[in-house]
Amino acid sequence: MTTALSKQSLLFITFSLALTRFSYCSVANANVNSNIPAIANHFGTKGRYEEVNRYLINDILSVNKNKSILKPGCTNSTAIHVTAIIRHGTRYPSTKNIKMMQRLYDLVLNEAMNTDKWLKDIKTKWEMWYTDDMDGKLVEKGRDDHRHLAVRLATLFPSLISEENLRAHRIRFITSSKHRCVDSIVAFQEGLLNLWNVTEVGPSHKINDELMRFFDQCQKFVEDVENNQTALEEVHLFKASAEMKRVQMKMADQLQVPYDRITPDLVEAAFFLCSYEFAIKSLNSAWCNLFDEPDAQVLEYKNDLKQYWKRGYGHDINRKSSCNLFHDLFNRLDQAAREIRFGHVSEAVTIQVGHAETLLPLLALMGFFRDETALTADNFDVQNGRTFRTSRIVPYAANLLFVLYDCSEGLRLQFLLNETPQNFPDIMHQAPLYDTVRETYRELLHGCNFEKECELPRPNS
Repeated sequence: MTTALSKQSLLFITFSLALTRFSYCSVANANVNSNIPAIANHFGTKGRYEEVNRYLINDILSVNKNKSILKPGCTNSTAIHVTAIIRHGTRYPSTKNIKMMQRLYDLVLNEAMNTDKWLKDIKTKWEMWYTDDMDGKLVEKGRDDHRHLAVRLATLFPSLISEENLRAHRIRFITSSKHRCVDSIVAFQEGLLNLWNVTEVGPSHKINDELMRFFDQCQKFVEDVENNQTALEEVHLFKASAEMKRVQMKMADQLQVPYDRITPDLVEAAFFLCSYEFAIKSLNSAWCNLFDEPDAQVLEYKNDLKQYWKRGYGHDINRKSSCNLFHDLFNRLDQAAREIRFGHVSEAVTIQVGHAETLLPLLALMGFFRDETALTADNFDVQNGRTFRTSRIVPYAANLLFVLYDCSEGLRLQFLLNETPQNFPDIMHQAPLYDTVRETYRELLHGCNFEKECELPRPNS
């Protein structure tokens, strides 16, 4: 483990930065006229959905027709049920991040000596418009994320996400209690109503935090991970690594401030300003000039480390906390599988809106995006090809689609991540028989008890 920087490492970084102190030119600067920051693919959980599906940049309602959606190995297929587990749309920063951004802005205004045009623009044209009361609320772009997603899914599955099923209450809506999730599911419904030119939806949605915010309900997760600083030791070590120190010192050079004025938190605040200005306003902000591609890769890895150890494979309880959501999903699929024998499925569609913290544990529980080597503070150099990359997995409005088909050879299940088909782990077929999927997850289906996994051990009496 890299617990601290050696004197040699610091000397090397200082020497390298000295060579470029007055000649630095970022990738973002080279693309100053572009509407999309050159580093937009590295924004992690703060990323825009369109960066995952680039075709949406030209046509936001375009459906992914180039991918194979249940074509191989299934004849005479009919979609009979879809469960969609969706992250809320684009939101404002949290109050904690807004305070960090304010600190950085104050430092730039009062201490930065660089006279480059982009920095002058920050000082004279950009104003700190984020306020504490925004605190993670959904923005208009976030509402559009869900309105547009609703239309695309209705286009992709017209026999299920239909006006007829909506009026017959065969489409069910469930959400987390957080305002950004409630507002997202309302926007999703608006997208459907506008598509079909109808004005009423009937029962709107149900709030269920046991399903959509299970992590708050899991005592073992709260105690061992959420409230335990040592649970994120790898993140703390990486913040003190040579890679992060290089980014800090480069940023200090660009601003022309003393090295000790730029902390890892301020570096992250600048990265957030670049990502939020783009996600919310579609701006290639002057703040993005502080980072080039290698910088962005470092900060993306720092974010992935946090998600890995707090929501993914880092601790077993992260995954196990999603047991209730896992069982709820398969209960719905099982019900549809039983009912199709009689020719009618009572719940054709389930739309569930939660958080990145909802999707990641479930994906980890089911074995998706698991790398052979764990993400740690000292293996950044070998993790460039990692599959656990939140920029690709959980941008704003990320979605997990589980689609059950009635085929000539039996029921088949297909999984789509962000509207793109993905194989289930250890199953080669893109749309395997449903019985094969159930056998793959047999141990979880017969175990994975939320109460048992999340209960804190009792002290000895």
